[in-house]
Amino acid sequence: MITTRSPLRISLGGGGTDLPSYYREHGGFLIAGAIDKYVYVNVVRPFKKGIYLKYSKLEQVSAVDEVQHPIIREAIRMLGFHTPQIEITTLADIPAGTGLGSSGSFTTALLKALYMHRMRQVDPQNLARLACEIEIDRLGEPVGKQDQYIAACGGLSCFTFNPDDSVDVEPLQISMDTRFDLEDNLLLFFTGFSRSAGSILQDQNTRTKRNDQEMIANLHYVKELGLRSKQLLQAGRTADFGALMHEHWEHKKRRSGGMSSPQIDEWYELGMKSGATGGKLVGAGGGGFLLFYASDRNRLRHVMTAAGLQEVRFGFDFEGTKVVLA
Repeated sequence: MITTRSPLRISLGGGGTDLPSYYREHGGFLIAGAIDKYVYVNVVRPFKKGIYLKYSKLEQVSAVDEVQHPIIREAIRMLGFHTPQIEITTLADIPAGTGLGSSGSFTTALLKALYMHRMRQVDPQNLARLACEIEIDRLGEPVGKQDQYIAACGGLSCFTFNPDDSVDVEPLQISMDTRFDLEDNLLLFFTGFSRSAGSILQDQNTRTKRNDQEMIANLHYVKELGLRSKQLLQAGRTADFGALMHEHWEHKKRRSGGMSSPQIDEWYELGMKSGATGGKLVGAGGGGFLLFYASDRNRLRHVMTAAGLQEVRFGFDFEGTKVVLA
């Protein structure tokens, strides 16, 4: 049996500029952090021929074309399993559709496990590239590239998305004190709402392709916020970074009417009045997790928990997608 795991992620600046509809014309930049919450994939060769899948559904089929799960189907096709005899089981620390990049994490973990099953190696950047090929090129999902790259590479990383589809990966150069400050003062709360990232991002994707000037200007500004976030964090100015998160959220909300909701706005305002210097909804929007930078984390933690939001405590993951059992 082979078991792999891929970390989930939080975006720290520049999110949304990683969609091909934007970066192929203008170039994109963002900062993301892999966290110690994971998606796991188990692969084993069963006794009988066939494809056996266990995720939120159960599948038992005899041919690749019969597989209903689109990512699993395309991954098996990509690796050329002509006479499949494989069983795949997936697990996750946090449910899908909550804004932490679970689809990209799942795809990288799956590919890593299938490569190991075929006794082949794949480096992190190629792993991310193949995961993007499945989700964006083969399946046509209107999603960006940050989830696949941060899952594969791990750490606190800066990504430059070039018009030629190449991606430059650079570790965020911060001190240990800054890293510990972020782990201590970035607080993550689950809103209880799940949503499809593709449905939220479709509007942004369509408007960007139409060269909608309001959308393009918004993404230009958010990219600049990502670059400013990098400067502040590398200078150890975490409190200023926290305040910049608020500016980031205000611009992010303007991209789509489905980005937030009256309930999410109410919780956000509560957090800002209760010990947060800044925050935002992580991921495409519409639900998932609120991420705050806290000036008074104990007060913020108490108030948000009392309001019914569940906190998920986390640290950063610096290993990326890896084999944990083979």
